[in-house]
Amino acid sequence: MEAIEEGDRVLFITQKGRKYLLEVRRGRRFHSSEGYIDLEQVMGMPYGSRIKTNTGSVWVAAYPLIIDQVLNFPRITQIVYPKDLGYIVLMSGIRSGSRVVEGGTGAAVLTTILAYYVAPTGKVYSYDVVEDHLRNAEKQLEKVGLRDFVELKHGDLTKQIEERDIDAVILDIPTPWLAVANAKNALRDGGVLVSLSPTIEQVIETVEALKNEGFADVITVEILMRTLRVKRGMTRPEHLMHAHTAYITTARKAYREGEG
Repeated sequence: MEAIEEGDRVLFITQKGRKYLLEVRRGRRFHSSEGYIDLEQVMGMPYGSRIKTNTGSVWVAAYPLIIDQVLNFPRITQIVYPKDLGYIVLMSGIRSGSRVVEGGTGAAVLTTILAYYVAPTGKVYSYDVVEDHLRNAEKQLEKVGLRDFVELKHGDLTKQIEERDIDAVILDIPTPWLAVANAKNALRDGGVLVSLSPTIEQVIETVEALKNEGFADVITVEILMRTLRVKRGMTRPEHLMHAHTAYITTARKAYREGEG
């Protein structure tokens, strides 16, 4: 079983269910409301080991999943949430070797998930109009080892998409309908467009643009997620839930006779 080494990023899950993603270093101590741990204490232990804080709280030192890592990125913009990320990956059809155009990069959460799935032979071309977003994305991608699979581009998809024969175009921009024609030109026949929008007015504009451009299988969904508090005799939904985050519209580029 893989052992924890100095420099590893470890997900600590506390007895009360809190999660902390920490880099293991000698001489470093982490304090919390459940006590503290000396991080060098876990060096040499296998992932999944249990450790105790000075107050006796039992924590698990877990191997971080990609979702654990991206949820710890700085939230310089609104992020795409896990409940939406999974649907986007499935409906876009991306896999290892896929070529994907994304706009915009934002906090790089979606960028990183796309890179994770297209690696090691695919590529994500991520556009943003704000250069600071691209600089932040570069740092986060390097941190998780996925920088090589993303080309970061300063540009506006409503004006131009340089790539061609793309498998999927994913739009998380304020006016996605203005990028539909460019996305159509960039996509291969049968390629998928995915658009995320917070308001229904944006969805209407986008769906009309997709239909005008001849896209097929146009679908819009909203995904709601509610966790349960499970305890024998007292199981019930949690009072708080992840409700509206975005409307997600998907469509497929259809070949029209006379178009090439």
